Amino acid sequence: MIIDEKMVDYESFLSKEDIRLSSKKEFVEFIDGGYNFLVERIKSNQPIYGITTGYGESGCNAVLMQEAQELQENLYRFCGVGVGEYLSSEVVRVMLIARLISLSKGKSGVSYDLLKRFEILLQNEIYPLIPSQGSVGASGDLAPLSYIAAVIAGEREVIYRGEQRDTIDVYRELNIEPYTFKPKEALGVINGTATMSAIAIKAIEEFEILLQSTESFISAIFEVLICDTTALEPFVHESKPFDGQIECAKNILAKCKDSKLTQVAFSRCENFQDEKEQNIQDRYSIRCAPQVLGVVRDSLKIAKKWIETEINGVNDNPLIDHIGKRIYTSGNFYGGYIAQAMDMMRICAGNVADLIDKEFALLVDHKFNKGLGENLKIIDSSTHHAFKLAQITLSSLSADVLMNTNAASLYSRPTESLNQDKVSMGTTAARNFAKQLPDLANMLSIAFLGIAQAVDIRGVKKCSPHLQECYTKIRQKAPKVLKDRRLDLDFKALKTLLKNGEFI
Repeated sequence: MIIDEKMVDYESFLSKEDIRLSSKKEFVEFIDGGYNFLVERIKSNQPIYGITTGYGESGCNAVLMQEAQELQENLYRFCGVGVGEYLSSEVVRVMLIARLISLSKGKSGVSYDLLKRFEILLQNEIYPLIPSQGSVGASGDLAPLSYIAAVIAGEREVIYRGEQRDTIDVYRELNIEPYTFKPKEALGVINGTATMSAIAIKAIEEFEILLQSTESFISAIFEVLICDTTALEPFVHESKPFDGQIECAKNILAKCKDSKLTQVAFSRCENFQDEKEQNIQDRYSIRCAPQVLGVVRDSLKIAKKWIETEINGVNDNPLIDHIGKRIYTSGNFYGGYIAQAMDMMRICAGNVADLIDKEFALLVDHKFNKGLGENLKIIDSSTHHAFKLAQITLSSLSADVLMNTNAASLYSRPTESLNQDKVSMGTTAARNFAKQLPDLANMLSIAFLGIAQAVDIRGVKKCSPHLQECYTKIRQKAPKVLKDRRLDLDFKALKTLLKNGEFI
């Protein structure tokens, strides 16, 4: 993938192909034009934030021209205050791509030489070792992005070929010279929203697999609980034409195709007098599943669009317009869109978890599961309990997911001598969305094991081809539960299948 000043689409952020910087003369001249204009203004003794002044509340402090380089070095050094677990190499790779895209718009006043340093890191798979905590998403992700700036300068640590190494040792091994930042360049590296954006992108990638798997679980519920597919009919969802709702209903109905267990649309109404204990409608958690998950699908589209726009935007300060000969001090580094998108996705994850919890409760409860028995027991013995405690674990996990839905964007903390008095908390929102996903995956692992048990009771040959395929994969990893036994290892095995997209 070639990076220049043009728009980069969302899917390309996750591309595994080589990342290269455009070498076209026009592009190189455009980038360096911004830097050269900035140097001219510096030489004219114009005060420029972060270049000939201090940072933040220290913006009132003048900096001499000869001190400009030291100012850039001190910036990434005093911002090296991250704590917590390290970000994965996958997230850091997206961070590098995101920051390169933003800087390549030519409005940050950095040189083409700096952009080439991002290419060197990506081409050689040198990934800065970056702690995940320490950003309030105000002047961008200052603390985490300082680790990229430091590595470009040959300092701190990296992950190289799967090992943690000192940056300078890797540079010597590869004959890479540490970079000396020009005026504005360290500020240009750390003043962006790349950390929150990268965490968001990788979390969404994982969540989309879980969402598709949830649709498979719901379609299986329609089968094993002998549900009426009328609620999935196109007429219903075209009558309330939200794209996500239509797509979700279509997906679930397609996965139920050729099932001998579901009640064909309208048949329950026609046979109502013959089935005295049959409610004319299924419970809300089943009947309204497309409406619940449709909101999630449409929210995903909004989140991805905002992330795409954020990364292609110039989230920096000050902005350099060398064409119009202006320097703009502003606030594009504020991560509000990512914060709002991630808070929205955290609520979506909570709704998915709540839906799974409600449907699994119906599956194991003999009062509602239409003959599947008490706790899905295959051996009818009062000494056996089958999925009784599995349901408790699943419910506890749903509570963990739901407790993490409180909007981080509302927790703005005034920092830095009240200069950053309203901050986005975008990175916190993204990190907490990512934290929900392991719990959601464990919930689905338990849910699918219960589905397989229900299939054993109903009969595999009565199931749709899609459910039969899921069942086969489950039984290759986890045998049916005859006598009471530990199930935690089964959950762990199915979680691996889930993360690999085996149930979509």
